[in-house]
Parts: sequence; structure tokens; C-alpha cells
Amino acid sequence: MAPERPPVCDYDGSTYQASFWERGERLYEDQVEAVALRRLLPPEGELLLEVGAGAGRNTPRYQGYQRVALLDYALTQLQQAQQRLGRSERYIYVAADVYRLPFAPGVFSAATMIRVLHHMAQPLLALQQVRRALQPEAVFVLEYANKQNLKAILRYLLRRQSWNPFTLEAVEFAELNFDFHPAAVRGWLAQAGFALERQLTVSHFRIALLKRLLPLRLLVWLDSLAQPSGNWWQLTPSVFTRSRAVGEPNTTAQGALFRCPECQSLDLAETPEALVCAGCGRRWAVSDGIFDFREPI
Repeated sequence: MAPERPPVCDYDGSTYQASFWERGERLYEDQVEAVALRRLLPPEGELLLEVGAGAGRNTPRYQGYQRVALLDYALTQLQQAQQRLGRSERYIYVAADVYRLPFAPGVFSAATMIRVLHHMAQPLLALQQVRRALQPEAVFVLEYANKQNLKAILRYLLRRQSWNPFTLEAVEFAELNFDFHPAAVRGWLAQAGFALERQLTVSHFRIALLKRLLPLRLLVWLDSLAQPSGNWWQLTPSVFTRSRAVGEPNTTAQGALFRCPECQSLDLAETPEALVCAGCGRRWAVSDGIFDFREPI
């Protein structure tokens, strides 16, 4: 019997990009995340994997990369990204489960995973999948929701919340929405085959009153000054990390990009409507420029 798949948080049909980012007064969060990305991600490279790309909010920030693979489970999010970025050889749109990444081992020179890990019921498994797709020494930028943030600590000390922000277990504050302890995340990265190089604390001033009273540019500047403190302590709701893939190199067939998520075969023949796996015969849909590996057709 095949093991049960971990649950997936599906944003299909969601208005997340418009309701949360464009109309949700999140310019501060967006811009401080851009600062962290510039500090952590090498400015150029060959093939970058963007895990949880959504509607492509961050994708334009990867201009130095020759090609970008946008991965998301929600087909409608990728369609929005395609409308935003266009269809070209530079962008590869992939609908797939992060626990079963459909990529050949060791094909990517860098990867990002921003505002995604907090939806992972099995974060270690997801990180192991990302590591397998990366070349040796590839840079991986990960963002996670921090359980041990200052607001949670104060609420706990004032007995206004029951869960302890100092313990390692995750907190599921809504279905498939988790906050993680920094030490737990560091442990998962090490187990998955990553060497942690740097940590940045982000969104120090994620307070509605401050965002109303202070100019955006000032808040972003102040946050940028405080971000390097993440190497010593992590007290903000969002933490960015930069790690490097270590260990034995993954081997793959020359020129192969995809692998079958069911049988792991790298022999996939492309037709106008599908990728057909020579190993198990399964067919994976290709529709309007989007490769769909969620379920075979």
C-alpha cells in the first residue's frame, strides 16, 4: 500500500494576490522581503526554482537568472503568473505537489521558498525534495513564519495565549497554517542536506498603527537596518535564511528537466497535450504552457 500523501494547502481559485497583496495594505511586507531577497540570493545564475511562486509576485526579482521554474499547486495561481509575466522560454510553469517534486535530480542552480513553509505539515519532507533538485553548492533562500516572535512571547508571558513560543513543536494556528521555532527549522535544513549561512529577521514593524503613522520608505529603511540581527536572535514574525546545498552531488540524465513523480523515471516524451512517462505509462497534462504534475490524466 502506498504511503498516505501529506495534505496540501490549495490556493486554486483564490484571490490571494489581489486581496492580500494588492488591496491588503501589504506594501511594507512586500518591500522588506525584497530587501532580504537582494541580500541573500546571488544576483545571477542559470536555472532557479521558485517553490510556491503563486501569481508571480517575486518572480520579477530574479532578473539575473537565465530561466525560472515557477512551481505552485494551484493552477489558477500559475495562470495569473502567466498573465503577469507572459509565455516565453525563460519561464517554466509547473503545477505540482512540493512533497513530490517532478524535477530531475540536481538540475537547479538556486531555489527560493517564500511564504510557503508555513503551509507544510511535513516541512522536513518538503525541504528534502528541494535539496534533491539542487546542484551541489546551490543557494537556497527559505522564509518561514516564526513561532518565537516578540508578540507571541509577550502574549504568552501575559497569559493571553496557551501555547509556549519557546518550545520546538510547531503551532497550527489555522488549518495548514503553522508557525515554526527557528531551532526546529535549522535542524530540518541540516537534516535535508543544507548548510545554513545567514539569517535575516524581517517585518520588525508589522504593526498596523506604525504602518499608518510612518512613511513607507522610513519603515523599510528601519527594517533593513535591523534585518542583520537575525544572525544572533530571531524575534520577528518572518525569518529569511540562506543555505547552501551540501553532500554528494545528485546525478541526472544530461539535459533532463522533469522526472515522473510516480516512478521517478527521467524518460518523459513530450506531446502537444502531455508528457508521457516511458517508465510507468502515466500521462501528465500540458495545457496552455503549464505542466501539470498533480495527478496523471
